[in-house]
Amino acid sequence: MKTNNAALMRDLYNLILNPATRDWERHLLVQVKDNPQQLSPTGQLKQLEADLRPLATRDNLTPDVMDFYLALTGNGSVVPKSDYSDTPQIDASHEERAVFAGGCFWCMVEPFDQRPGIIAVTSGYTGGSWAQPTYEQVSGQYTGHVEAVEIRYDARKTSYRELVKLYWQLIDPTDQFGQINDRGNQYRPVIFYANPSQMAIATASKQAVIDSKRYKQPIVVAIEPLYHFWPAENYHQDFYRKQPQRYRRMKKAHDHYLKWLAFKNKL
Repeated sequence: MKTNNAALMRDLYNLILNPATRDWERHLLVQVKDNPQQLSPTGQLKQLEADLRPLATRDNLTPDVMDFYLALTGNGSVVPKSDYSDTPQIDASHEERAVFAGGCFWCMVEPFDQRPGIIAVTSGYTGGSWAQPTYEQVSGQYTGHVEAVEIRYDARKTSYRELVKLYWQLIDPTDQFGQINDRGNQYRPVIFYANPSQMAIATASKQAVIDSKRYKQPIVVAIEPLYHFWPAENYHQDFYRKQPQRYRRMKKAHDHYLKWLAFKNKL
């Protein structure tokens, strides 16, 4: 349980001012802020933890409030806030990036993150018209954005072609309305290209999948230009490390579906 009152007050103010915080969450946070003398494990802080717990257990708090709740409860699976300022830097002439959308970004990070040559994998939003979108706005399909991952990699150790090849193995390319259990336009599969070379590789890879005739339904993965990638809230970064048990359950269901899809297309 956090007991540093100065840090708590700073976090409370940041969450209250955060436009992504829901009104009812903000109301609870303001109550605590207005009663600083009760910021103790047995006072107002304990009540706040109890008020947030029902939705926290269902993963239905806004991301930054969830981060606060996990720190508040001392959850052992919590890792420090992701700080991409200390991401390893390499010679800029060898660093490139790829951006893919393939359903919930929680399941898209780990497969890329474990490959040689990967510098960082960031969950975020792209493809829409709104600046600095929040998770709730994207989930509400107000912004036109999709959930995606940005992969920074060392081109001397891996290639864009190899990353695209892996991407096709992670998705159902015949589903334009989402991916597996993730339904909605924000989960549609898209390859975003940053330059003509990436567009040519992505286009050729899509044609190769079509020509393989592995799928009985049309291949609907879009290939679109990349304009701006907005990193998602901290709660969504490195989810497979922060919530390993939940991630393993999701990955198991995801893998089972893709195996079933491959089997069905062979019949």
